[in-house]
Amino acid sequence: MDSLLRHMVNMTGHRDHAMLDIAVISALQELAGATQTRVLSIATLLGQTVICSRAVIRAGAAAHIEAQADPHLSGESLAAYPELRDCLARRHPLAERIGADGACTIWLPIWIGEQADSCLEIVHSTPLRSGSDKMQVINGIVSVYRNFQNLLDYSERDALTGLRNRKTFDEELIKMLQSTSGQALSAPPGQERRGAHDTEKQWLAAIDVDHFKLVNDKFGHLYGDEVLILIANLLQSSFRAQDRVFRFGGEEFVVLLRSTCLADAQKVIERFRNNVANYHFPQVGAVTVSVGFVSISARDAPVVTLGHADQALYYAKSHGRNQSCHYNQLVASGQLTVVASNDTAEFF
Repeated sequence: MDSLLRHMVNMTGHRDHAMLDIAVISALQELAGATQTRVLSIATLLGQTVICSRAVIRAGAAAHIEAQADPHLSGESLAAYPELRDCLARRHPLAERIGADGACTIWLPIWIGEQADSCLEIVHSTPLRSGSDKMQVINGIVSVYRNFQNLLDYSERDALTGLRNRKTFDEELIKMLQSTSGQALSAPPGQERRGAHDTEKQWLAAIDVDHFKLVNDKFGHLYGDEVLILIANLLQSSFRAQDRVFRFGGEEFVVLLRSTCLADAQKVIERFRNNVANYHFPQVGAVTVSVGFVSISARDAPVVTLGHADQALYYAKSHGRNQSCHYNQLVASGQLTVVASNDTAEFF
C-alpha cells in the first residue's frame, strides 16, 4: 500500500505530459511486475493510423522518454498491432496478446470521450487474470492517469476556442526545432537551393483576423467571440491532422505545419484562407484573414522564426489583407529586406 500511495503522489505531482508518462510507467512496472511498460501515441497521418512510443521502461533499466516521440515522424502502422486495432475500433478498454513463449502484452487505450490518442502497453512474463489484484491495481493507475492527463490537457487549451494555447505553442515549437536539427539547414533568405520548393520542411504560419475590432465595435463582443470560435473550427477542418493549431489571444492564431514542401504548405494555407472568405458568419456576414508564414530552421531561435512570420503577416495586412505571404519569397523579391543587426525587416 505504501508503494502504491507513493506512486500516486508522484503521478499527481507533475505538471507536464512527459513527466506524467514517466511516472505512470514507473508505477506500472513496479506494481505489476512487468518486463516492459510503454506509453504510446496514437495519431492519424494521411488517413493511416500510426503508433509511436513516447516513453519506455524495461526491467532493470531506468524509464526514459523516447528520442523521437512523434508519431508523424517515426510511427508504425496500427496494422502491426491487430489486437489494439480491433480494441480501438470497438471502443474496448483493453486488448491482449499471448505470445508463443507465454508472455502477455496488454494494451490499455486512454479514452477521453470518444477519442484515444494515448495508450499504455504492459508486457508481463505470464498472463494477467481479469479481476486479479494486479489487474485491479493496473486499472486504478490507468484511471488516475487518464483523469490527470485530462486535467493537464484542459490547462493547455484556450478556454474560448478549445485550441492549444500559447504555453503549448512554445513547447511544440521547441520540439519541432529539435526535430529539424539533424536535417540540412535551409538556405539563407532569398538564396534558395536547387529543388528547395520540393524539399519537405516544417512551417510556421501567423494568422490575424482582418478588421476584427470593427466586428466587436459594430456587433458586440458576443458575436466577436462567435467569429473566433467559428474560425477556430475552420482552422481545424482546413489544416491537416498532423498540423498543430494555437490561439495566441485576441484575434491572433498560429499554425505549425509538419513536414511538407513549400507548394503544399501554400496550398493548405490558401485552402484555409478561402474557407474563411467564403464562409457566412451569422449576423456578421463576411470575414477575412491575413497570413504570414515562414519555414522553420534549426539555426534560428524561436523568437526569430515567429518574428519572420509576423513580418510577413504585417506585409499582408498592409498590402490589401485577405492574402497569405511567404517571408522568404518577400525577401527574395526585394519587398522585404532583413536588417542583420536586429533581425527586423523594413518595407519598401
